[in-house]
Amino acid sequence: MILFKNARLYSPKEMGTVDILISGSKVLSIEKDISITGLKYDTYDLENNIVTPGFIDQHIHLIGAGGKRGFGSMTSELSAQDLLSVGSTSVVGLLGTDGVTRSPKSLYAKTKSLEDQGISAYMHTGYYGLDPVHIMKSIQEDLVFIDKVLGCKIAISDIRSSFPTLQELLKKWREVYIGSMIGGKKGILHVHLGNAPSKLDLLFQMVNDHQVPIESISPTHVARTSDLFDSAIEFGKLGGRIDITTGASKFTDPHNAVLMAIERKLPIGRMTFSTDGNAGLDLKDKNNHVIGTKPAPIRANLEEFVKLVKTKNISVPDALSLVTSNVADNLGLNNKGRLQVGKDSDFCVFDSSWNLKTVISKGKIHSIES
Repeated sequence: MILFKNARLYSPKEMGTVDILISGSKVLSIEKDISITGLKYDTYDLENNIVTPGFIDQHIHLIGAGGKRGFGSMTSELSAQDLLSVGSTSVVGLLGTDGVTRSPKSLYAKTKSLEDQGISAYMHTGYYGLDPVHIMKSIQEDLVFIDKVLGCKIAISDIRSSFPTLQELLKKWREVYIGSMIGGKKGILHVHLGNAPSKLDLLFQMVNDHQVPIESISPTHVARTSDLFDSAIEFGKLGGRIDITTGASKFTDPHNAVLMAIERKLPIGRMTFSTDGNAGLDLKDKNNHVIGTKPAPIRANLEEFVKLVKTKNISVPDALSLVTSNVADNLGLNNKGRLQVGKDSDFCVFDSSWNLKTVISKGKIHSIES
């Protein structure tokens, strides 16, 4: 057991100064003052520090991405320490354009490796294309039998997509829907959006014309262009949840996109952040010439969250929900995203200026300031 004293807690709801008792991977108690007698435990005093739930990055390239400029433009795998250093205690890995040199099987192996190193890791099956890239025989079987698979990825409105028709997209969604029902998961169709004029048209047709539950569709990169963002806000107002990419694909700073959406009356609960971390981005010189490849930053969720908090135009709980509770709800991860009794003991410790100091994941302290 570990007892954390005098923590200023956002769960993400503001809880004031409390003590937090954990045992292994679970939170045992959160009280104003916890005293324990007759049992062995470690104690850390977190006075003048802020505690939040661990961050969830629901779109990150754990085994690398890129390759659009040849083999030398591929990015490398991420380590557990990479993720923990930016406060990400839970991640969802996926493939991108490349379903040939990378595979869901390799991605599954990576999630299991990260689990052994203290990260809660999940994945989506599929990739940009329509052709079957799965672990088993189908999307449905992956959802039913593979513990780590939460949904399926597909791309639309992008020149690199397979240009799926409405019927083809509905068939993909149906496999996710039925597979998740049998597998006891929420299940989502995670939809990469490009900058084509079709925007979210197919998704609106699925919802409006075919009664597809809107909460089972998860569009990402929605702030790639201003026109796309306009369409995404309408999707959110219908009851969907839209994912704003913090590390790439943006027409404005992600924290500013959130403020714009709030001004247009989109509830904060209908938005999430993800990094697209480790995607392959063009590295350009001062003359805008491509000179290489760089990985999309995995710390962008952390940076954009802090920027939101420091603007003071949004409350800490609302800003925090973008990387914690909203994401957990989108994915159907009931033990994640909130620091509460009985839930997983994943949390971040910040100083009073919102500098990340310590990360606790699965009850283990991975770093702490001396």
